[in-house]
Amino acid sequence: MTAAFTIRLDDETLAKLDALAADTDRSRSWLATKAIQDYVELNAWQIAHIKQGIAQADRGEFATEEELDAIEQELLAKIEASQS
Repeated sequence: MTAAFTIRLDDETLAKLDALAADTDRSRSWLATKAIQDYVELNAWQIAHIKQGIAQADRGEFATEEELDAIEQELLAKIEASQS
């Protein structure tokens, strides 16, 4: 089931949407629907992970200093390797 609703866009954004629709052979509606779906999915994922992190913190589940140091060293090694 789908439902219709109206959005308002400024002229510049609408022109870009129309150009993208033409370039991709998609309708404005398809592009707007896809953009909203992607936005909702990404933000729902992010909020779920934030809530999970807050719950862990509330339970006192924190990384130790040693764990943080190990992660830092791993990241620094990756950075050095990528610059070589």
